Amino acid sequence: MNTEGENLTNKGNQQERSLNYLRKSSETTRQAPKTKITKAYLLGLLHDATETKYTFRVAQNNKEFSEAIQNGILALGCKAWVYKEGKSRNVFVTEFSKKLLNKVPIETLKEKKDYIRGYFDAEGGIAKSANVHFYLYFAQKNLNDLREVKKYLSDINIQCGKTHNPSKRIDPHYWRFYIRTLSHKRFAKEIGSLHPVKAEILRMKI
Repeated sequence: MNTEGENLTNKGNQQERSLNYLRKSSETTRQAPKTKITKAYLLGLLHDATETKYTFRVAQNNKEFSEAIQNGILALGCKAWVYKEGKSRNVFVTEFSKKLLNKVPIETLKEKKDYIRGYFDAEGGIAKSANVHFYLYFAQKNLNDLREVKKYLSDINIQCGKTHNPSKRIDPHYWRFYIRTLSHKRFAKEIGSLHPVKAEILRMKI
């Protein structure tokens, strides 16, 4: 049988748990991305896509992200499908019509930010280990393509390092540049990520 003191203690613990829950919920709400999937974002995301005659196919190993892409495309008024590729592979494909991204302009600052975000979610690198110095980078074999996204980053005052080839012996056609450390916070604020893993790392690390 519980005593009055025990009842008060239990009530206090419940109130504290409720307060903790409200704090976490409030924090989550503040940190929830205000961005959504746009055509410019999808255009950036295509850097990690393949294509058929009529469709684009974006492959990811994160089902949650694949379904988020699908929902974003549906919200734009276009059909999209998500399916697992192979029985033993942890790969999920989001497929949608090429018509959706026909003649999409990348001109305004918002369009550039959305495009960069999609590009980062497709081809961007981020430190996932706490044992290494935190970094953000973009990498691509198409040098002109990489120069374009670097120019967009410069347009929103995000500083980047030198574009370089990490190893000509391994791959002479692979190019990369890092986001400078002093621009990490600005990148997280202005660009961020819609990928659940990258978004969480940005939130925790910066």
